[in-house]
Amino acid sequence: MRRRDMLLTGAAAAASLLVPGLVPGLVPGRAHAANEQQEIIEKARLTAESMLADPNHPSLRQYLPRARGVMVFPSLLKGGFVIGAEGGTGVLLARGKDGSWSYPAFYTVGAASVGLQVGFQDSQVIFLIMTERGLRAIMHTEVKLGADASVAAGPLGAGVEGATSTAFNADIVSFAKTSGLFAGLSFEGAVVRGRDSHNAAYYGRGATAQTILVDQSFSNREAEGLRRALTLRN
Repeated sequence: MRRRDMLLTGAAAAASLLVPGLVPGLVPGRAHAANEQQEIIEKARLTAESMLADPNHPSLRQYLPRARGVMVFPSLLKGGFVIGAEGGTGVLLARGKDGSWSYPAFYTVGAASVGLQVGFQDSQVIFLIMTERGLRAIMHTEVKLGADASVAAGPLGAGVEGATSTAFNADIVSFAKTSGLFAGLSFEGAVVRGRDSHNAAYYGRGATAQTILVDQSFSNREAEGLRRALTLRN
């Protein structure tokens, strides 16, 4: 009888490994949520690698070493008829005192405009946050670009050294790649919001932009690839 009880106990333990809801501390659906956030981070890594490696757009690499923070949006969708809307989910990383990048916090950006608009557009966008003022503004729950923080389109192409001073006066400099081409898109009026639900799903309870970017209380080794992609090497 004792042997039978041992077998039943072992079977129950094995079954618990196959059913997430039976594993202590594992919330059903948590693994799926973490996978969703990891996919965003992986796409952000690919976006950063692609845009930083493009030899036809050196100004992005020129600005990055001076940036206080960087937001990467791997897919910013825009489309509609008469009323246009755009939006996407990405990540924000802040530069620490030692020059290294923090782990990423999740953000969304969205905007709406009224006018004659027909069509659809998908862009990869990197925002370089050049000032402490800009970084503090982005750290708030919601910020409107152009109002709470100034934003300028980064210079395009080679030979743009003379244009850098103008963009450096802005809190945030944007770089966009649309349909395989770099474009000086305008983000005036766009609203940037933090996504603490994504932060909690990826890092755990209590993860916010403040605790991830400033306090550095959270980390996830699955985000190391993105941090390396943003660390320029000669």
